[in-house]
Amino acid sequence: MCGIIGYAGHRPAVPVLVEGLRRLEYRGYDSAGVAFIENREMHILRAEGKLSSLENKIAGSSHHMATTGIGHTRWATHGVPVERNAHPHRDNSGRLALIHNGIIENYQEQKSWLAGLGYTFSSETDTEVLVNLVAEGRKHTQTLMEALSWALARVEGAYAVALLSIDEPNTIYAARQSSPLVFGRGVGENFVASDIPAFLPYTREVVFLEDGEMVKLDPSGWQVFDAKTLAPIEKELNHITWDVQAAQKGGYKHFMLKEIFEQPRVVADCIAGRADAVHGVRLPELDGLAAPKRLHIVACGTSYHAGLWGMGLIESWARIPVRVEIASEFRYRDLILDKDDVVLAISQSGETADTLAGMRRAREMGATVIGLCNVVGSTVSREADHVIYTQAGPEISVASTKAMCSQLTLLLLLALHWGRQKGTLPADAQASAVRGLVGLPSVLEAELPRMREVAQSLSRKYSSARSFMYLGRGVQFPLALEGALKLKEISYIHAEGYASGEMKHGPIALIDPEFPTFALALHDDLFPKVKSNLEEVQARDGRIVAITHPGLELPVDDAWVIPEVWGPLNSFLVLPCLQLFAYEVADYLGKDVDQPRNLAKSVTVE
Repeated sequence: MCGIIGYAGHRPAVPVLVEGLRRLEYRGYDSAGVAFIENREMHILRAEGKLSSLENKIAGSSHHMATTGIGHTRWATHGVPVERNAHPHRDNSGRLALIHNGIIENYQEQKSWLAGLGYTFSSETDTEVLVNLVAEGRKHTQTLMEALSWALARVEGAYAVALLSIDEPNTIYAARQSSPLVFGRGVGENFVASDIPAFLPYTREVVFLEDGEMVKLDPSGWQVFDAKTLAPIEKELNHITWDVQAAQKGGYKHFMLKEIFEQPRVVADCIAGRADAVHGVRLPELDGLAAPKRLHIVACGTSYHAGLWGMGLIESWARIPVRVEIASEFRYRDLILDKDDVVLAISQSGETADTLAGMRRAREMGATVIGLCNVVGSTVSREADHVIYTQAGPEISVASTKAMCSQLTLLLLLALHWGRQKGTLPADAQASAVRGLVGLPSVLEAELPRMREVAQSLSRKYSSARSFMYLGRGVQFPLALEGALKLKEISYIHAEGYASGEMKHGPIALIDPEFPTFALALHDDLFPKVKSNLEEVQARDGRIVAITHPGLELPVDDAWVIPEVWGPLNSFLVLPCLQLFAYEVADYLGKDVDQPRNLAKSVTVE
């Protein structure tokens, strides 16, 4: 997830761009840059790190006459976060500059093709490939708009792009496919950006661009086109009433809620280039690495729960023995590791101190380390032997939501990858998993609004509880742990997660009408066992909320029915239910949802 902004108008462009980038910095903060044209020359200023680094560069440059430009703040996906990989990127001629949010899945193929034509590259990004594709398209078409359309037809994946050219110095072309882009109409000026906050101080008149659309804008006008045919499209202007803070959250009350609702996009981004119905699963990050004989998953908090969930799939599908370790314990144990063992370190930030310490011990003992993290260039990614990026985008709320969704997605892909590598997973199961995974974002997209309605209703009913018990079996047990953690983190209500069968080994003593149970009771082989456990709770006058599937009879007070999908993919529907319940309880109680007390986003101390 990156932030892009384009401006064409009557004001000095660079200050407008920097102001917009400041409002978009929550979308990316690895590097930033701007491009503008002055005296018929393309000027690009870029800097790694926070936006302040770019501002320092701009302070020493001349840009007083430029009234058109593009800007970008980056969340790295291809290439480490250094200046050469920062946007904007120019083509070999230096006449084009382009910024990009998204992932071009076939960029390596296009890069090789362009290299054969004599193009050279100075970065590791897919964006530099795309701007040179536009340059090549210019040789085959009559206009710059046609060249951009030609280039976009050759690429696969998600993108929102904005293009600036010396040949049309007051014009910006922008297009989108599966990545957000919005146009803003001003008076004598026009804007394009990945989010409304970028230009909200200047206009509240916006056009929401759809997939496959392109917009051409200059200071005096704008027009939207079909990106393939270039046929004009009529678009409706919308008047925005949000303030800047609400706009940064996409109109949501809290970042946590926004990030829960981003999970369909997260799944799609995680599998982009890694899984499809034709090719199955591809994890090029692990090329040359044999399936491990033993796997140790090392993580903390929510990432630990994701690891527990992944353990069941990897053992079942790939027949690899897996041990899941809390990193703060793993680092101090008298470990038994050998060179055939693989350690999988999971960390959203890539900077978790205990996880890093565990990685370092494992490497000292000769084990291979795979890093599974969200931040390109983080310490985990630098120190691991292999790294897999979850590509969830920045997560602002302290309580992790979409990051866990991305971790589950990659763990499922790992199980499929190793299962295929070892020949332990039947082809029909592989096909069902991939087919279900590809269709999962649309199911989630449709269900999330209804899930929130149910969560709101239940939160009013159960917000007075002082303690909760969460129960689950099999792959749902780690989600029970995560549901309890979320409720504790943001509502400050005590909650404990248990394997359902363990409930009668002590915790059942706590059951009474004031101590509710939240159960995960889905349509699987373990459903009769879960139902039996809940009958034990009901016999002791305990109130029960259960997430379940249509047609299942349960002795519960509140049945939260969700659609049934294929096998373990049901967890991806359970997870947002648990997150939304915790969110709605905390919000109803007036808690600081995004910044709960005593917690930090990244735990970089022991």
